[in-house]
Amino acid sequence: MSLAKRISLIFRSKANSALDRAEDPRETLDYSYQRQLDLLSKVRRGVADVATSRKRVELQVNQLEQQATKLQGQAEKAIQMEREDLAREALTRKSALAQQISDLKAQHAQLQGEEEKLTMAQQRLQAKVEAFRTRKETIKATYTAAEAQTRIGEAMSGIGEEMGDVGLAVQRAEDKTAQMQARAGAIDELIASGALDDVSSTNSGDDIARELENLSSQSDVELELARLKGLGAPQSPDALQAGSGAGEPVVEGQTQAEGEQPR
Repeated sequence: MSLAKRISLIFRSKANSALDRAEDPRETLDYSYQRQLDLLSKVRRGVADVATSRKRVELQVNQLEQQATKLQGQAEKAIQMEREDLAREALTRKSALAQQISDLKAQHAQLQGEEEKLTMAQQRLQAKVEAFRTRKETIKATYTAAEAQTRIGEAMSGIGEEMGDVGLAVQRAEDKTAQMQARAGAIDELIASGALDDVSSTNSGDDIARELENLSSQSDVELELARLKGLGAPQSPDALQAGSGAGEPVVEGQTQAEGEQPR
């Protein structure tokens, strides 16, 4: 198969598939019913036209028969008045009218036959259209019910196109939520372990502040340790006397008296 034929086949198949998806049987049935109504309307107009022609022929026949009757009366009157020439002329005209009347009656019979045939065809077509309308409405109702049932089934099972899109959206939302929760948990663990600092409580000088706090804490510990060692070690008499003297108030005149030796 040549490339052109393959491309043509692909396009035809694509177009046929698109038409199948776009075609609604209810619209097709309504269109067919409308076409039948149009045809029935044309048949009715045809019957009316034939009936009109038949009626026109009937009127012409009646007029010619009236003229023939009048000519017959004129011929008889001319004979009574001994005007044979006038009687002959009247009878001659009557004879011509008789031929026309005969032709018109034949045409009238033909038109009447056609009218009857068209009337029968109209009645059969009308019955067919009515039957098609009943079947059309039944098929449309069945199709509508099947379509509704299919949509309900697809919605409940989630296999419909719209429900499938909703399912995918929900799945993506759940995946993103799980990913965000995992990220938040990892960040919390890093902050708790000290690998990451809390941005809200740190600044550019945090490392210096922490170093100073560590040094201050170590200094306080050493001072407290030295004090505890001083309290726990034995003291000499001089140290005790110095300590007791340092703690007592000095009164003027008392120092010299206490320093004198008894004589």
